[in-house]
Amino acid sequence: MNEMTDTSADHDQAVYKIGDLAEEFGVTLRTLRFYEDKGLLKPTRVGVTRLFSKRDRARLKLILLGKRVGFSLTEVKRMIDLYDPRGKNVTQLKVALTKGEEQMRVLEQQRDNIHVAIAELERTIQVVRDMLAESE
Repeated sequence: MNEMTDTSADHDQAVYKIGDLAEEFGVTLRTLRFYEDKGLLKPTRVGVTRLFSKRDRARLKLILLGKRVGFSLTEVKRMIDLYDPRGKNVTQLKVALTKGEEQMRVLEQQRDNIHVAIAELERTIQVVRDMLAESE
């Protein structure tokens, strides 16, 4: 990853080019621009070059985690936007916990449904195999 430092700020203000983040997180440039359009990421610009901060990098990590566990981008944005760098973020943590518990129940139900579907499909495949064996 190519990391550059802004000469007007300390190391906490490290910036990443769009290609660096895309490569690091395995997403397309288009995906990062889409997240920017939706207000999820807020890179600065130097000419036509987008420069993402450590904060943007952390937000991207949370966005991708949220998507992976089934949250909508709207839900992810709401939770991320609750972050207050000067506070203890109790509201954000409570919302994240509530949403996480709700999503856990949804995923557990989906897992149970998948297990039932797999069992049914295994039985059906065996019946079809048996039928083919009898007809051969």
